[in-house]
Order: sequence, then structure tokens, then C-alpha cells
Amino acid sequence: MENLNEIKSQISEVLDAKIEKAFNQAQENAKGQVDSVLKGEIKNLTEQVVGMNERLDSAEVAAKKAAAGAEPKSFKGSLLKALKDGAVEGLVKGDSNAARFEIKAGDMTMANSYTGVVAAEQVISDIKFDPSRRVHIRQLIPNGSTDAQTIRYPKESAYDDGAAAAAQGATLGQSDFDIAASSVNMEKIGTFMRITEEMLNDTPQLLSYLSARVPEKILSLEDSQILNGDGTSPNLDGLFTDGSAFAAGGFANAIESANEYDVLVVALNQLALSNYGADTILVNPTDLHKIALLKSTANEYLRQQIYSGLQPNIMGVNVTASTAVSAGSFLVGNLAVATQLWIRENLAVEFSREDSTNFRDGFVTVKASERVALTNYLPNAIVQGTFAAAKAALETA
Repeated sequence: MENLNEIKSQISEVLDAKIEKAFNQAQENAKGQVDSVLKGEIKNLTEQVVGMNERLDSAEVAAKKAAAGAEPKSFKGSLLKALKDGAVEGLVKGDSNAARFEIKAGDMTMANSYTGVVAAEQVISDIKFDPSRRVHIRQLIPNGSTDAQTIRYPKESAYDDGAAAAAQGATLGQSDFDIAASSVNMEKIGTFMRITEEMLNDTPQLLSYLSARVPEKILSLEDSQILNGDGTSPNLDGLFTDGSAFAAGGFANAIESANEYDVLVVALNQLALSNYGADTILVNPTDLHKIALLKSTANEYLRQQIYSGLQPNIMGVNVTASTAVSAGSFLVGNLAVATQLWIRENLAVEFSREDSTNFRDGFVTVKASERVALTNYLPNAIVQGTFAAAKAALETA
């Protein structure tokens, strides 16, 4: 086709020259006549151009047909073509009650048509990862900031109550109390990792990923320390460690088929007997859902006991389900007065080449750390235990 186009172009140039010559002759001739020989040449050239156009059109049609025959068909394309060709025409007109047409298996997959990356690709910039805890324990207790290394606070260690009614002129009873100084030190919680400079340069989303992901891991460790730290440096003094143990009291061996809901109600009672009003119930998600599945003797769910809205609660006290609490354990407390988290250095993420051989080797060190302390002022404002032991203590003999 390229040769035909080239020949056609050459003939067209000659034809243009002849036409221009004929025009000039007509202007020069008083009668406006053109030489008959020139007329014949123009006619001959015109016929050649028309012939070339017809040959080119035929070649183009043939090429399109060949390309259409070789074109890979998708399943959708083959289906549309079959419908267009009348595959279901008889069914539509009512002449038959079925229709059938075949599509080659090779036409049904992109793999048979494409080699390599032909179709466009889109790369999602965000790095996907499983979510962290929606609520961290520090969000449930008072926070305070400090620039000190040690937090020291006075605490009543004993009280002898001699208050009594007295007759006129009689000596009043004597009371006494002891105050002891308690203190906790700031403890560091953190981690680090080393990544290559190429990773930072070639992965634009890596910086934001690390800035979000690493702090959440530190906060998860902080949750464990706030709840279960054993108080031996560098560990915090946890709420489960300092809190009062569950006591069945007047409900001991008095509840038939005791369950998790019963345990939490008795724990609320234990706090009330110590003149505390609970503001938080902490359980593992599995235990919360066990309570939601409790049924009456008539096989009716009792979930209305904890769900009066989106926020689960028991006797008006909000229930927080957290994986930081071990399955089978519970904590009920007046956390607003029982404890406080002190922050000396808040959680921060740092990037630096000044670590070991980083500069020489092309690494960057990422460090995330914080310095905090936990002061548990009033252990009696916290009740903690395990459901298994508490249910056994409540169950009728």
C-alpha cells in the first residue's frame, strides 16, 4: 500500500502541473480553448488517479477484514457478536424455546490474548495493614504532664476510727491515721528499626506508614504495661497488679448458674460497698460477646441488659472491650480517681543516620519511644479478677 500511495502522489503532482498549464492556455487564448493534446493528458492522468483510489480502497478493506479475523476476542465481545448475528432471534420471535451458540475457550481469558503487561495498571499508594486498637487504656484514665523523673505522692496507709456518740461531759473517742509517701519513676517504652535509604527514597508512602504504624505498636505495649505491669523497673505498676481482688461477699454461693454478667454486677457492688461509683468496665471482646449471647430459661437473648444503644453498659457503667485485657479476665473501677498516667516525654518517632554504621552503610534508624509513669492512688477503687474463679465463688453449692 505504501508503493501505491507513492505512485498516486507522483501522478497527482503531474496532474496538477498539467491542469495549471491548461488554465494558462485558456487565459492566453482569446476563445478560452485548451490544446486538445493537453486535454487528453489531463483525462488520462485523472483516470489513473481514480484507479489508484479504487485499488487503495480495496486494499484497505481487505486489510481491515484480515485484522478483524486475527483480532483476539474477549468473552464479552464474542457474546455481543453472537447476539448481533441473530443467535437468539428465534427465541425472541417465539419460533423456538431455546438458543445455543459457541464461544471458543481461548476467547474467554485475557491470558490468551495478552502477553506481558499490556493493560494499564494502577498502584495503590497506601500500605495496607490490620487495624490497631480503637481505644487505648490511656484514653480511659486521667493523664498528666511533668518534667520530673520521679512522681511522689502522699497516701493514707492506715486510719483508726474512734468516732462515737458520747454523753455530756464524757471524753470523745480518739482517731488516728498514718500517711506514707509513695513514689514511682519514669520508665521508657520504645523500639527501633533500621531501613535502607533506598527504601525511603523509592517508597513515597513508607514515611507516613512508619509514622502511623510504629506508634500504635508502642501504645499497644503501653496498654499491657498499664494493665499488667508488675511494678519492677522498667515495668509500670499495673492496674491488675494493684487493684483489689474480686470478693463475692454476701453473694458467695448464692447465685444459681452464675455467669459473666452476674460477676460484673457483684464487682460493681463491691465498689459501692467501698463508697466508689464505677465509671469503667474492661473486658476482652470474647467475654463481652459471651454476655451478649446469654439466654433466659425460655431461650430468649438477654442482650438488652448490656445494649441500650451503641455503647454497651451494665447498670449504667460503660463497658469497653479491649484485646489488651486477657480473655477470661475483667476489671471494674472508678478510674477517674484510682489512677493517673504521667507523661515525661510523649510518644515520638525519630529518623536519624547517626547510629552505628548507618552513614557508611546507607541506613536510617527509626526510633519510637516515650517516658511515662503510672500512679495508682486508690487500689480499692479497682476490682479485678477472672470470670472462672469469680463464677465459682458465686455459684450455689
